[in-house]
Amino acid sequence: MAKLDEEIRKEREVVVAKQYSGIYPVYEAFYIQSIIYAAERSEGAFERFDDAVASSKVPALTFATVQEALTHAGALSRFFWPVKKDNQLTAARGERLRDAFGLEDTSPLKWRKLRNAFEHFDEDLDRFLLEDRVGYFFPSPRVDDHSMADDTIGNIFKLVDPTHGICVLLGAKFEFIPIRAEVKRILSRALQMDDQGGRL
Repeated sequence: MAKLDEEIRKEREVVVAKQYSGIYPVYEAFYIQSIIYAAERSEGAFERFDDAVASSKVPALTFATVQEALTHAGALSRFFWPVKKDNQLTAARGERLRDAFGLEDTSPLKWRKLRNAFEHFDEDLDRFLLEDRVGYFFPSPRVDDHSMADDTIGNIFKLVDPTHGICVLLGAKFEFIPIRAEVKRILSRALQMDDQGGRL
């Protein structure tokens, strides 16, 4: 298959964005399947998190499951709120999918702060360690009450609090229960769409 000429690709982007609100009708199933995949991976990881907590798995494994769940939730989020806001096609597609799934900008899936915390952890760690820090350092993942992060001499790198549904990264706290609920809702809606022939 020959590579599409850049000029033709741009023309097609404009047509699909303007005439079809970002998604050509015969390709709706591809977006629905992609949404199902990301949502199922996220929910599956949340279920493994529940199992890890129930069976008191090592903290690193328990934290890894919630991190995986939230990373897949971040991938899901990008379908609805694309990173490239200046691209007419992706902007139209995001708006179309938000409408189809009843998502507002207040949705927990749009919480970029948590998504960015995982995606840019290495850079944030660089900055975190440049600050003048004293006290106790906990470089390994922990499963504990999130109040540990409130201790001014305790430096928490990664902690998950299953009881309160809070994840701590470099001392910053993030709620993940609302994200999980939204992932479940979107997965349910996407599976309904799939049953109806893959139409938005």
